[in-house]
Amino acid sequence: MRKIRCAIYTRKSSEDGLEQEFNSLHAQRDACAAYIASQKHEGWVMLPEQYDDGGLSGGSLERPALQHLLKEVKGGRVDQIVVYKIDRLTRSLADFSKIVDVLDVAGASFVSVTQSFNTATSMGRLTLNMLLSFAQFEREVTAERIRDKITASKRKGLWMGGKVPLGYDPDGRTLRINESEAKTIRALYSLYEELGTVRQVKDAADRLGLRSRHRKEGDGTTSGGGPFDRGHIHYILTNPIYAGRIRHRRQVYDGQHPAIINPDRWDAIQDRLQDGAARRRHMSSAGRISLLCGKLFDETGDRLTPSHSKTKNGTRLRYYISHRLVARSGEAHPGAWRLPACDLEARITDLVRGTILRNGFVPSVMLGEGADAIARASAAARAWLSDARPDDLLALVERIDIAPGSMTLHLDASKLAERFCIEVDAIDTSQLASCHPFQLRKRGVEARIILADAPARQDETLIRNIARAHAWFERIKAGSTFAQIVAAEGTSRRRVQQMIGLAFLAPDIVQDVLDGKQPTGFTSDWCKTHDLPSDWSDQRALLATL
Repeated sequence: MRKIRCAIYTRKSSEDGLEQEFNSLHAQRDACAAYIASQKHEGWVMLPEQYDDGGLSGGSLERPALQHLLKEVKGGRVDQIVVYKIDRLTRSLADFSKIVDVLDVAGASFVSVTQSFNTATSMGRLTLNMLLSFAQFEREVTAERIRDKITASKRKGLWMGGKVPLGYDPDGRTLRINESEAKTIRALYSLYEELGTVRQVKDAADRLGLRSRHRKEGDGTTSGGGPFDRGHIHYILTNPIYAGRIRHRRQVYDGQHPAIINPDRWDAIQDRLQDGAARRRHMSSAGRISLLCGKLFDETGDRLTPSHSKTKNGTRLRYYISHRLVARSGEAHPGAWRLPACDLEARITDLVRGTILRNGFVPSVMLGEGADAIARASAAARAWLSDARPDDLLALVERIDIAPGSMTLHLDASKLAERFCIEVDAIDTSQLASCHPFQLRKRGVEARIILADAPARQDETLIRNIARAHAWFERIKAGSTFAQIVAAEGTSRRRVQQMIGLAFLAPDIVQDVLDGKQPTGFTSDWCKTHDLPSDWSDQRALLATL
């Protein structure tokens, strides 16, 4: 009798209860072990290694134990994955398709001990698709419920967790003042009132030896305890928590915790900060604000500065040009930049939105944080993005370095902390820079970034691949395996795996492809090296960056 090596996979979305001697992971494992024992006559053998993901969501495949298990399957060391329920493995239909690909290649399979169906039949696959669809729906409804609960609690002025801000200690669902740290907060506010700029406040804080909070994480790592940087000081000066208030999205509510800074005094400081920021960062041209002023630099380190020109009919056109064109006008500068401001600002807006929506962005910048804190920050980021205007998104930009063929985007840690409702110390600043390729089209002396206003041209190859992907997916739902599709189509398994994701494209994206209005970078070749997210809004955000 052939021996079937069975690996048990368990998962729990939150960390609550994992410290107990017998928790949900143990219960799942016991149920799976009993099922394997009942199939001993079929040659089933339970492998001793445990694959447990505690405190991790099923909305992504980026789970350590699952990735290790799939690696074992690919290596031919596991014949069958056993789970308590299918949603323990994944809640996403698209992710499940990827897992099935891995299992098919390795000749392995999976079993859910509480849900009996046979994936070898068309009815079994239909049942599976329905279960996964409801699991994904349940996850999305749960996320909405959590967001609504956080909103209602913050309206009441409650503290909903996360990194405790400097100057306070947690006290249930509110905060109490930490007097020793509150002295540092009061000192920073007083320095700003006296000096008037964040740069001068930082210099004075360094001379006075003011330090951020020293934090020790659960895994033994430490952070903080060093001098304040300018971003952290600005975050403290603009955080309404110190005026006894709670911020949620674009609203600020009266909190139930005591204020360190008198609210009237805090409001006056905000007016002063906004006036100073307007003078330093914005430059008006014909009533329009150049929102990237002071943030753009070319490959030589030269700053791009706002400029404008008039057309024959009197219309003013805004540009960002290399500063050397202004400082040494009349000289030849073949490598200097001259970019249309509106197009560039729209491009950067899309890049910022797409970067934040990218799968794994929030966990990557909150390295070392718990699953609950990451989930809250992700929910806050998505909620804020749903209402954010272009100028709100551009305010998150700290710096942009432009070079031929690529631009590097640097996001502002203090602004992200504010939008994500977390402490700036929780952000890993090394993850805030991202490089993005782009193309230029020469029009006289002007170099333009190719955007959506390029002439419409249908990509026949992409259209054919979308049609094939839908046909392949229908065959999968009817019970065909990848091997059968490969044999019938005379193509490779890799090609099918690369293109099957096109079957899950949002209808409006498919229509844009048919009309030739898709982003320039969205091609069949791009699909060979990139995975499309299953969520339609995430697809739109990702393609907006191409």
